Amino acid sequence: MKISYNWLKQFVQIDQPTAQAGKTPQEISLILTDIGLEVESVEKVQPVLGGLEGLVIGEVLTCVQHPNADRLRVTTVNVGGAENLQIVCGAPNVAAGQKVVVATVGTTVYPLAGEPFKIKESKIRGEVSQGMICAEDEIGLGKSHDGILILANDTTIGIEAKNHFKLEDDFVFEIGLTPNRADAASHLGVARDLAAFFRSEYEMPDISAFKIDNENLVIPVVVEDLNACPRYSSLTISGVTVSESPDWLKDKLKIIGLRPINNIVDVTNYVLHGLGQPLHAFDADKILGAKVIVKKVAENTKFETLDGATRNLSVEDLMICNTEAPMCIAGVFGGKTSGVEMETKNIFLESAYFNSVSVRKTAKRHALKTDSSFRFERGTDPEMTVTALKYAALLIKELAGGEISSSVSDIYPNPIRPFEFEVSYKNINKLIGAEIPPAEIKHIITALGITATSTSDDTLALRVPTFKVDVTRECDITEEVLRIYGYNNIAIPSKVNASLSYSTKPEKENTQNVIADMLTSNGFAEIWCNSLTKLAYSKNTAEAVHILNPLSSDLSVMRQGLLMPALESVVYNQNRKNADVKFYEFGKTYHLINEKYVERARLLLLIAGAKESEQWNQIIKPATFYNLKAAVDAVFTRLGIAGYQTDTVADDNFAYGIKYFRGDKTLVSFGAVTKSDRKIADVNAEVFYADFDWTALNDIIKKNKIVHKDVSKYPMVRRDLSLLIDQNITFDLLKGIAFKTDKKLIKDVGVFDVYVGDKLPEGKKSYALNFMLQDEEQTLTEKQIEQTMQKLINNLTQQAGAEIRK
Repeated sequence: MKISYNWLKQFVQIDQPTAQAGKTPQEISLILTDIGLEVESVEKVQPVLGGLEGLVIGEVLTCVQHPNADRLRVTTVNVGGAENLQIVCGAPNVAAGQKVVVATVGTTVYPLAGEPFKIKESKIRGEVSQGMICAEDEIGLGKSHDGILILANDTTIGIEAKNHFKLEDDFVFEIGLTPNRADAASHLGVARDLAAFFRSEYEMPDISAFKIDNENLVIPVVVEDLNACPRYSSLTISGVTVSESPDWLKDKLKIIGLRPINNIVDVTNYVLHGLGQPLHAFDADKILGAKVIVKKVAENTKFETLDGATRNLSVEDLMICNTEAPMCIAGVFGGKTSGVEMETKNIFLESAYFNSVSVRKTAKRHALKTDSSFRFERGTDPEMTVTALKYAALLIKELAGGEISSSVSDIYPNPIRPFEFEVSYKNINKLIGAEIPPAEIKHIITALGITATSTSDDTLALRVPTFKVDVTRECDITEEVLRIYGYNNIAIPSKVNASLSYSTKPEKENTQNVIADMLTSNGFAEIWCNSLTKLAYSKNTAEAVHILNPLSSDLSVMRQGLLMPALESVVYNQNRKNADVKFYEFGKTYHLINEKYVERARLLLLIAGAKESEQWNQIIKPATFYNLKAAVDAVFTRLGIAGYQTDTVADDNFAYGIKYFRGDKTLVSFGAVTKSDRKIADVNAEVFYADFDWTALNDIIKKNKIVHKDVSKYPMVRRDLSLLIDQNITFDLLKGIAFKTDKKLIKDVGVFDVYVGDKLPEGKKSYALNFMLQDEEQTLTEKQIEQTMQKLINNLTQQAGAEIRK
């Protein structure tokens, strides 16, 4: 939002040497940021390019024909200096006795057309020229180039041109307005906050001269939907002359980035940005049936808007209509055929208060973002409609002539009452964390326009004006007090208080941080994906949690899994030449089960692309299922989880994979992403992912007992076996047989080679296993080792059908 420094001065004194005011634009920008209106930038703006710097007012004393050029004149010009200047001029209208604008030597001139240039002393056809007598287009004051700019005879010689033309540099504040500060979405709103900070007063526009000229153009209004339009104010003005706006109005609008259109439309924009109340002017002669109806129309009604686009209206869109057709999308955008044009003579002026939710839905439905919808969506002041209407009518009469030809029509059957509640000084100070005197708190509250009446030594009864739509509770008042009092004025405590924590151990946050640190140190990057996603990503649409007011069709439901949003991150990286990714995300999934909303905590691991980044001394290998399995096992090991079963995954979430489970509770499923899922997300490479039930894992580790034991002082022995087994035999089965054979001595089992090929019998594969043996009480003897290995060979042969290969 752009706010003009000079425009602010119309509402509050900020450049006068009063007790606290007299601030520069830079100082004002810091104050605005401190009181909750963050200034993102401050830009110096000149109404005329170059600001007429270096240009002075002079008088042509003499004007004679140039001896060497028929079209040039040699003039002597008094610019108020010690010596007169000789200037060669080619304008046909230059003459002695004229008051003119002079660009002296060293001045940079900024013409409307062409590049800026610097004035130098030169010789033109043999005659010295010490400056330039300017035409209005040469200095940016107008488009005429018929001759030099001639000023009034009483113009003072020697003064700066910018002072003569009353040009004043302006400064534009770019304010990052937060959604809760609807009251500050105008110059008046910002001025109110500054006035509260300075403990001064702000001024409203003077509308005391408003009067009804006649009743010659009465256009009745009917509001059919009072929920969407609680207040509708209007009047008519007849006999206007639509033309270009005066310079002061055009400059005001251009400085904040608006394009002037005509004097009628420019007035409505001026009032909008000045007072925060959107207005709309209709050509009264185009209102069919001479009646305005505020209502909703049939679904898919065609409507052409000001931008020339034809839109299909929703039955939920509030429209301003005549007796035959819609004329305007209420609070959002005008229609193509009902607006003010150069031929317009009579206007119908609207100033309304529309329901913020209704306007927001309509604006998003039609992808329209206007200055009007910006304010209505956040909440305008219902008490401002008539004031803004009268102010705009007075300005239109001043700039476009005409007569106010109807009384103010103000449909407001159910007035919106100010919020009334009580606050406590004690609670305010408790929330702020500092002792602010009660008198200071009350002073700040009243300076913000809130009526405060003491009901006891500690309590205030408040009546909050309707323009503060977000101040409804004691904590809101506390925020208002704190931002005006000053966040920087709250001292930082010199001591630190601590308390004992009685939370359940281990803490979920600490557990999550431990796993996050481990994954990050192993090359994984944490991602945070949006919980809102596409309905197409839902595997079970019956359980989909739909958004009542979706921002778009791509954000219409809550996610049922972490995979699909993560695949969007894969695509984003692949499209930017970063195909080798390792991601993890802690997040929740959302389901509607038996008419109840269910949230589930999950952990996602995802691997795609190469196993390792490209290096000169190694061959690039693609990541495989086993790289993902290693990461899954690392998570279980770090959490100290053991004693789980494994099985293959048999659902449509994986092309292939396995799961770890205990009883009927699946702890993690992991494997390859299906082709159909990759196609939906537009991923063109194989991706592997793991989906952990994070709640189940936390429940397990809460029950786990941490056991510490000393490292054995007795050595560990390794023995290897090569087995020929059926292809359906898993390593887990072999590992289980080994531990059952001798739980005391066999400490670990690993596989270091797998072979499947035509050199083996059909349906067979070869595993090479290593077994780590250790006795915690004594050094193993060769006899013990041989006995254990022989027993192991027998069990593997009998229980797994293994054949020992020599």
